[in-house]
Amino acid sequence: MTINPWINFNGNAEEAFMFYQSVLGGEIVDVVRFKEITQSNFHLKEEEKEKLMQITLNIGGAMITGNDVPSFLGTVSEQENRSKIRILTESKEEAEKVFNGLSAGGNVEGPLEEGPGRTYFGTFRDKYGIEWIVEYKPSV
Repeated sequence: MTINPWINFNGNAEEAFMFYQSVLGGEIVDVVRFKEITQSNFHLKEEEKEKLMQITLNIGGAMITGNDVPSFLGTVSEQENRSKIRILTESKEEAEKVFNGLSAGGNVEGPLEEGPGRTYFGTFRDKYGIEWIVEYKPSV
């Protein structure tokens, strides 16, 4: 079994995923725009046809997928997204790089610091409203 996060955006999914790729690396492996949907009962406003129905970032086999929510489905409340994406790093230095990179322009909720059980972790909401946990826990 594999579990991968899927994130909804209000029209800026492509921008967010380019930012995530610039910090985390990896490869954009799937981009599907709404204009590619050929079903006759699927009607979008002209300005939404270039938005993303799906975009996936593959980071060493871990996949993060996202999409833009069409206006007829309503607006995603970026301040009420209580799900978090957790990144487990292999070193304290990697945790700092990822935390500082992804939190740029966002809101740090819990600074990156030593915690219980020898963990080193922090939480933040990025500039797109997505919540993250970055954690490093040395092997015992």
